[in-house]
Amino acid sequence: MHFQLTEEHLAVQDAAREFAKTELLPGVIERDTEAKFPKEQVQKMGELGFLGMMVKPKYNGGGMDTISYVLAMEELSKIDASASVCMSVNNSLVCWGLEKYGSEAQKEKYLKPLASGEVLGAFCLSEPEAGSDATSQQTSAELSGDHYILNGTKNWITNGSSASIYLVIAQTDASKGHKGISVFILEGGGEGFVVGKKEDKLGIRGSDTHSLMFTDVKVPVENRIGEEGFGFTFAMETLNGGRIGIAAQALGIAAGAYELALAYSKERKAFGKPISQHQAIQFKLADMATTIEAARLLVYKAAWLKDQGEDYSHASAMAKLYASQVAMDVTIEAIQVHGGYGYVKEYHVERLMRDAKITQIYEGTSEIQKIVISRGILR
Repeated sequence: MHFQLTEEHLAVQDAAREFAKTELLPGVIERDTEAKFPKEQVQKMGELGFLGMMVKPKYNGGGMDTISYVLAMEELSKIDASASVCMSVNNSLVCWGLEKYGSEAQKEKYLKPLASGEVLGAFCLSEPEAGSDATSQQTSAELSGDHYILNGTKNWITNGSSASIYLVIAQTDASKGHKGISVFILEGGGEGFVVGKKEDKLGIRGSDTHSLMFTDVKVPVENRIGEEGFGFTFAMETLNGGRIGIAAQALGIAAGAYELALAYSKERKAFGKPISQHQAIQFKLADMATTIEAARLLVYKAAWLKDQGEDYSHASAMAKLYASQVAMDVTIEAIQVHGGYGYVKEYHVERLMRDAKITQIYEGTSEIQKIVISRGILR
């Protein structure tokens, strides 16, 4: 068992850390306040290869392993989770599913521009009545000659208005339940495709989160991924990897808050000495550091299992469940270490706390992760 990162991993980590400090940090508070999508920053992420890290080079990707991906996610999430979630969705939910299950023609046409960062992708599963219960899909796709007719609504879609390529999960045969669900590649901007208003969110406010409405939208048959009825399996397999990305995001949010709290504790004085010399603060920092390291090991293990071709569904659920809880706990304590200053935007930690909460909700709530874990240990 090895705990040291390779030189390649360290280089990726350093590059991501530098990018976060030089490109994401400037203006991050203003983007959060104004709920402004980090368009220029995401474009630069694409140019540097962050949006297709694990895709094979033949499809314009970086050909990197999952460990490299979570290292980059952690560093970017320390500064701006609104930007890192774009990276997570594009890598884990869109590119991975297309490369794993798409046809060669689909990879040539859609995966290449996604992996190179030329365009952004979106993963469309959640609906008004189908969040945690992904089997209850109401969006329908009816076959009509050489195309399908898509009707329905999707909710909480990351990159909703910024994406050009959408993976849409829809019901093609309601009589078969979840076995009648299929998945389609939809290009944005077509007739009958409407993007709703941007959601006004607690955290990750810069991220583009929208509802999408489909009214008689035509999707070519060749844009179906796999056979009819493959959609639910596609979604669940894709989310297994997506949870690793969100776990890494939660880890980064926690680590970012801890680093700010640690630095502040050495500068802020109370009762004639830095507050880091007071045992109450020392114990907070010790707890924060310990839980972050535990979360990090869970995230790395899930990534390693994925790279080894092993079953990682159980590990990814554990990583997301624990890392998201750590993100909440650590960001709250980071505010406490900052005292009154932690409650104002200038010191960043209040934003990190707001960003942390969503990691317990999207790509499977903490309650869903416990279901996955319990099934794994009881099988």
